[in-house]
Amino acid sequence: MLIHSKLWSALAIACVAALVVAALLLPQSFLLTAFSDLIQCVLLISGTVSFIPHVLKSQGRMRLFWALMTAGIAFWLFYQLLWTYFEVVLRQDVPNVFAGDIVLFLHIVPWMAALALRPHVPQDEYAARLGRLDFVLLTLWWIYLYILIVIPWQYVVTNELAYGWNLNAVYLFEKLAFLIALSGAWLRSKSRWRTFYGHLFGASLTYAAGSYVANWALTRNAYYSGSLYDIPLVASMAWITLIGLWTRGYEPDPASKTASTAYGVWVPRLGMIAVFSLPLFAAWTLSDAAIPVRIRWFRLGLTLGAALVMGIIVFVRQHFLDRELVRLLNHSRESVENLKHLQEQIVESEKLASIGQLVGGAAHELNNPITAMLGYSDLLVGTTLNPDQRALAAKIGQHVRRTKSLVSSLLSFAKQTPRIKTQVNLNTLVRTALKLSQPQLQPLQIEVRAELEPGLPAVAGDSNQLLQVCLQIISDSLLRIGEQAGGALMVTTERQGDMVIFQVSEDKHPSRQSEAAQSSESDWAEHGTGQGLSACHGIVQEHHGRILCENRKDRPKTVRVELPCHGSTASGTTASAIPSLAESRPFA
Repeated sequence: MLIHSKLWSALAIACVAALVVAALLLPQSFLLTAFSDLIQCVLLISGTVSFIPHVLKSQGRMRLFWALMTAGIAFWLFYQLLWTYFEVVLRQDVPNVFAGDIVLFLHIVPWMAALALRPHVPQDEYAARLGRLDFVLLTLWWIYLYILIVIPWQYVVTNELAYGWNLNAVYLFEKLAFLIALSGAWLRSKSRWRTFYGHLFGASLTYAAGSYVANWALTRNAYYSGSLYDIPLVASMAWITLIGLWTRGYEPDPASKTASTAYGVWVPRLGMIAVFSLPLFAAWTLSDAAIPVRIRWFRLGLTLGAALVMGIIVFVRQHFLDRELVRLLNHSRESVENLKHLQEQIVESEKLASIGQLVGGAAHELNNPITAMLGYSDLLVGTTLNPDQRALAAKIGQHVRRTKSLVSSLLSFAKQTPRIKTQVNLNTLVRTALKLSQPQLQPLQIEVRAELEPGLPAVAGDSNQLLQVCLQIISDSLLRIGEQAGGALMVTTERQGDMVIFQVSEDKHPSRQSEAAQSSESDWAEHGTGQGLSACHGIVQEHHGRILCENRKDRPKTVRVELPCHGSTASGTTASAIPSLAESRPFA
């Protein structure tokens, strides 16, 4: 590719050198005219073809940029082909009032539109959409300007002198505006984009200067095709080819984003200036009494139509702008709400940290006397006592164990930290929890039945935390059954969909059924929503599960834990995949 580009560049430069030699050695003749026109056509074809790969290889806004650059060169080529057709094929001079002059004027407009896209600056889709609307608005304004200034002297009232003067004036103003915009892009760009804009500025300045000198020579009858006045024009054409060959499809430069803010603001401002200029042109038309009435009415009608079309574009642009402002407003409100929520969480975390430190210290201080009380109560049960005394001693041990469990839960609450989750077999944890609860079962008349589903899928979690949940739920259930003078405890595990279920059901002693049936919701809350189950609730939530508690008069009291299988999306399927218990409520 490098050798190919070098050879192509050498041929472009050789074309310029050949025309210089021909202009110096050959007199004014048809041969020189044909040679000059063909050289310019070849160079413009070369420039157009050199930019096409950039259009094909780029995407989005960059593709639009390169397509506009290519379109500008293609317009230039089309005008040169028309010029060549008159001078070479028809062998006659191009008419002074030439309909194809608008093509030459319009070839710079796509380049201006390409600059308005600011390809060197990163933009989101919204900014690119507004940039395209600004491009359409400015393009229409340049077309309006040409039709307003030049066309009346061509079609409404034909006047070759006025036509030529107005065409040169408008074309010169267009070239100056493009050079100013190009210099702004050059100064505000970085690295390779700066080099690209610099070369494009050099080629455009060479063309503008050569065009002005050629027009100056034409007014003095010193210009002819193939003369030395064509050398700057041909050099600018060859320069365009070199730019297309040696540019490598640059991406937007992040460093230019902040540096080009003012430039980006001026693009829509220029669009607004173009719209506000229409009444000024209308006033100028009405105040110029020297122009024919037909031209005056033509310009007024044209201005009215242009105002209508540009007004529609401005309305559409404002519509997009309003939608974006509403989106930004909603986003700002959400950001403020998120910040408030985050601030509340930080304050709550600080409070919990302080409470955790206080609870941890108190729990450590309580552990020693509770351990002593538990030991003495067990010793007392082992001594010779009558049945009433033994029952009272067992009652003391039961309440001491309950207090010890509460202190253990307080310590776990104070030390809650993120854990690394692994695959855990819930059946194994339940069996371990039942074995650890055996000392608590000995003084109580409680029958424990376990139905654990074989082949239960693993859950993702921390084994110590989940064991704490199993122990806490079983322990609380044993304490409640023990207070009712015996009963049965049913422990089950099963799989339902993508969830693993651990369930503990309390069945009171038949002699206590009537009393249990009259128990209130507050009794369950007293025994089931203490610090122990609060810690369990936090652990289960951290494992993307939930706890459900059921307390119906005609059924055993039940605590149900639902945990997702390893690899399943539990948070989104918990509520839908698992049927809820009848008249149950989430534990919180």
